[in-house]
Amino acid sequence: MTDTDGVGQSAAISTRLNWLRAGVLGANDGIISTAGLVVGVAGATTSRASILAAGVAGLLAGSLSMAAGEYVSVSSQRDSERAALETERQELAQEPEAELAELTELLEARGLSRKLAREAAEQLTERDALKAHARVELGIDPDELVNPWHAAFASLVAFTVGAVLPLLAIVLPGPSERVPVTVAAVLATLTLCGVISARLGGAPPLRAVLRNVAGGALAMTVTYAVGTWLGTT
Repeated sequence: MTDTDGVGQSAAISTRLNWLRAGVLGANDGIISTAGLVVGVAGATTSRASILAAGVAGLLAGSLSMAAGEYVSVSSQRDSERAALETERQELAQEPEAELAELTELLEARGLSRKLAREAAEQLTERDALKAHARVELGIDPDELVNPWHAAFASLVAFTVGAVLPLLAIVLPGPSERVPVTVAAVLATLTLCGVISARLGGAPPLRAVLRNVAGGALAMTVTYAVGTWLGTT
């Protein structure tokens, strides 16, 4: 396996982990924002129809907003990657020897001897100079540029999946059990999301769980208090 193959595989693994982490965070956003919304409405009214309408509206608004934001963000990233590749393509056409020397130095910096780095650089340049420079120098795989549509769809699905739980938890029980059931279900799910996100990031799970649970609990407490106050006034 060549050095650029290793770089390409590492980049692919990193990309998959980033997608998983983004999915977990998207679901986490869906849980917290929807839970805060429906608990707040439940504090103001016992009408299941009103709570359901608010929850569905929040789910749609949140998921579409997440999708639009992710599309814009990833489109900008893709544009930057394409611009970097075009710059590299021009440099290869104008200064091939300088680019070969640069690739040699990059491979040497990764632990290869000067002679072996030169030989590898020459072979990789003959095979596909742009791909070699993109992977080693830029950390980009030209064959797997980020797709804004995929990112938007993944964010929409992740947020929706997360939002469904508090929505069901608030509308299925009776009026007296709605808020306690929702709070318990949301905090349990946020605990799970915290553990998963910590594992994906290689961080201690306790801190991530505490942040998640504290954020969700705070959001529901504030919105429920405001909803109750508005309902009584």
